[in-house]
Amino acid sequence: MSSRVTAVSRSATHTFSKTPLESIRLLAGLGVEGDAHSGVTVKHRSRVARDPSQPNLRQVHLIHAELHDELREAGFTVQPGEMGENITTRGVDLLALPTGTRLHLGETAVVEVTGLRNPCAQIDDFQDGLLKAVLDRDEEGNVVRKAGVMGVVLVGGEVRPGDPIRVEPPAGPHTPLQPV
Repeated sequence: MSSRVTAVSRSATHTFSKTPLESIRLLAGLGVEGDAHSGVTVKHRSRVARDPSQPNLRQVHLIHAELHDELREAGFTVQPGEMGENITTRGVDLLALPTGTRLHLGETAVVEVTGLRNPCAQIDDFQDGLLKAVLDRDEEGNVVRKAGVMGVVLVGGEVRPGDPIRVEPPAGPHTPLQPV
């Protein structure tokens, strides 16, 4: 199966869910044009409260459609954008990518993966029990975060459902993703 974008979403306000659209425009160094989380410095309200001068490593949120499939099988009703993602993908193991992986989206856009999304209790306000469903444990008992990855825009451009995704791993050694 080829890797592709299945949905794109944004919200101009700090809402949990984002509205699916026909296309979004990524802006280099900023994020998604018109999205509340776009900017050079951090825009997530809890992080702004701690230190508004932090660099925004969370300009773009990507979730794999395979997670939506898994959640639906577990009885949840989840559609693209509803968990706050800007870009929904299929055919890319986002959680296994190393830090610094570049995702080439569509004709020109490039997003560099900065880390894992660290889901908060707000996700249970959307659907009760969802936080537990997007957190797991590995064989050693370590927390596995499944709620997608975050990235920064290196090269801007339009991104649409159906666009191909090309994965460009960083030069080694590879560093596993950590929450950002």
